[in-house]
Order: sequence, then structure tokens, then C-alpha cells
Amino acid sequence: MEAYNNSLQRLRDILDELREKCPWDKKQTIHSLSKQTLEEVYELTDTITREDWKGLKEELGDMLLHILFYSKIGSEQQQFTLEDVIEGVCNKLIHRHPHVYGSVVAEDEETVKQNWEKIKQAEGKKSILSGVPEAMPALIKSLRLQEKTKSVGFEWENTEQVKAKVDEEIAELYEAVESGEQAEIENEMGDVFFALINYARFTNVDPEQALEKTNKKFIRRFKRMEELAADDGKSLHDMGLWDMDALWNQAKREE
Repeated sequence: MEAYNNSLQRLRDILDELREKCPWDKKQTIHSLSKQTLEEVYELTDTITREDWKGLKEELGDMLLHILFYSKIGSEQQQFTLEDVIEGVCNKLIHRHPHVYGSVVAEDEETVKQNWEKIKQAEGKKSILSGVPEAMPALIKSLRLQEKTKSVGFEWENTEQVKAKVDEEIAELYEAVESGEQAEIENEMGDVFFALINYARFTNVDPEQALEKTNKKFIRRFKRMEELAADDGKSLHDMGLWDMDALWNQAKREE
């Protein structure tokens, strides 16, 4: 515990000194930091997808720095301190876990989630969905919306029902494409994505992680295609689709 306190204080001391002496650190505000924080979150999730523990440790350090930086600015603006931030989350965790710190019984994960949402409602949240940020990326937002509404029982009973919904939405998309109405195509495409995310949930798949793994696989295979073409003295720009497909299949077989 002492080593933890010493390390945290060391980081706070370094940040204090940088805030005083470094031209870049001096000019930072909560607004200028926000985009960098988002970038750090993406870098963090990338290390998690790759199970890169060394990288994860480094990115967690960057995230901790950002938390301290925001708290430092909050203190300068006489809004809150790092201690306020820590105490706030401690109090929240205790209040929202009455099955651990109180007399409420919760024997499974789903009950815990339901209790959590009930407590948030009691704290003044006007809607179950109010905790989902507007700026959240659409795929993750869909997943969170579905998880939220599940906590009040707004949920399909089984995977087959969700599969039927996916099939229904895809059929409606095809009809919209045949109609040529672009606005309707967009609406139906969104419904298909939403239904597929629901299906992913029911099959215990993280849709964001699954899609990112496919992105990385595509990048890896396409770059290999470029290498194979170059080895043969060619460029993809000069090749037809069937030739490129052959290279794709070769790159796929090599894996």
C-alpha cells in the first residue's frame, strides 16, 4: 500500500511540475484533453483485443495520467480534487452494491444489473436509457441500449426469436433495396445492424470485438496480397478482380 501511495504521489508531483513549467501542459484544458482521452481509450481497447499485456500496462498508465490531469484542472478551477473523485466512486460503488454492503440478496449477475438500474432510477435518472452517452459510437451504443432495456425485462425469450427477427429485418432490407428508396434502405440497414447486435448478445459474442477482429484479419490478408503481388513484380492496381481473389485465397491459406 505504501509503494502504491508513493507511486501515485510521484505521478502527482510530476504532473504539478509539468503544469507549471511545460508550455504544452500549461495550456491544456478539459476540452483540449478530451479528444486525446478518446484516442487513449481506443489504444487501450486495441491492446485488450490483442491481449497485449505489456501494452495494456502502458495504456492504463496513460489513462491514469489523464484522470489525474482532469482532477488537477478541476482543483485549479476549485471544482473538485482527485480525492473528491476517488471518494465519489467509492461511495457510488457501496451504494449500488447493497447485496455486498447491505441486506439485499442477489444470487446472479442479472439480478445485480437489475438492482443497479433500480438504484440509478432512485437517484433521479429519468430514463433507463439516460446513462447511455449521445456521443458513444453507434455499434457500442446499440449494445448498451439493449443491455439497459434487458434490465427491466424488455428482452426476447430465446435465441431462435432473435434469429427470426434478423431474418425478418434482412428480408425487409432486400425489399427496400428493390424499391430503390434510399431513405428506406438506410432505415432497414440500421434495423439489420441492430438485430445482428442483439443476436450477437444472445450468442455471447461481443460485436465490437468480433468486428474489430475481422477488421484486423482483413488488413492482415490484404497487406499479404500486396506483398504477393509485389513478389511477382505486379501491383494490385494492374490486376483484375479474379487475380486479386486468387491472391486473397492464397493469403487465407497461409494462415
